Amino acid sequence: MRRAPLALAACFALTTSLAACGSDSLEDPGASGSSSSATESVDVKTDDELAAMVPAEIKEKGTISVGSDASYAPNEFLADDGKTVEGMDVDLFDAVATKLGLETKWSNGGFDTLIAGISSGKYDVSVSSFTINDERKKQVNMISYFDAGTQWVTTKGNPNKVDPDNACGMNIGVQKGTVQVDDLEARSKKCEEAGEEPIKSVVEQEQSKVTTSLASGKVDAMLADSPIALYAVKQQGDTLEALGDIYDSAPYGIVVPKDQTELADAIAEALKSIQEDGTYETILKNWGNESGAIDDFAVNP
Repeated sequence: MRRAPLALAACFALTTSLAACGSDSLEDPGASGSSSSATESVDVKTDDELAAMVPAEIKEKGTISVGSDASYAPNEFLADDGKTVEGMDVDLFDAVATKLGLETKWSNGGFDTLIAGISSGKYDVSVSSFTINDERKKQVNMISYFDAGTQWVTTKGNPNKVDPDNACGMNIGVQKGTVQVDDLEARSKKCEEAGEEPIKSVVEQEQSKVTTSLASGKVDAMLADSPIALYAVKQQGDTLEALGDIYDSAPYGIVVPKDQTELADAIAEALKSIQEDGTYETILKNWGNESGAIDDFAVNP
């Protein structure tokens, strides 16, 4: 479905896979996911007023570089070619970029390196399921666009009787740099305070590896953002199942440099625009994630 980048003029009428509009191929291979089977089309056009809000240096080059960890299906993952970034976040931000009169250039990178890449100027923005929190807002600007919580997953039937509230001594998988790492650390500390064995966190660089570790029995359970966890269950329903309820819901944020307030404001306004014309809802439905829709697109909420 996704091929070589299209010229911006040809990208105003977009199909479900918006990432075809300006998404460059990547050199680094990685784990791929399965793209959405939905086919509802959307039609996105540049808004001249919004395009006028884009900082001159970005407007002049006509492209916006995006850093993302493409191992987090269905939000961002590599297509079957092992190079092209696609997913819900890609579709959403490509629609935003089109509103702003820009093409996107996606690059794959480790999740825990992306904010540093923003601060160093390696990327203009980063879109990679970043939960908005105070620590991140000290370093960058974040624009809210989706709401997600944490979900635990175990193997079918929960053979090891994992209880998220009492997982002491168990091997639990988690992706490096995520809010779930802190969650596990806090739970493990409670175990030790109660005189029990700490949780053995099995931390992987990529979420796809965390999921593989669970499916192969290397860990007893994993926890991840709810869209990612539930997608893994959907894809491997004969092997995995959700455990407990979603908790600690919080918004995801598009990341821009701390000094790029004009760009942050432009992105927030473009998000409002794709909500008003129905594009936002259509994209979320195409990926089965409409339950995470928000109606307040704010800078540093």
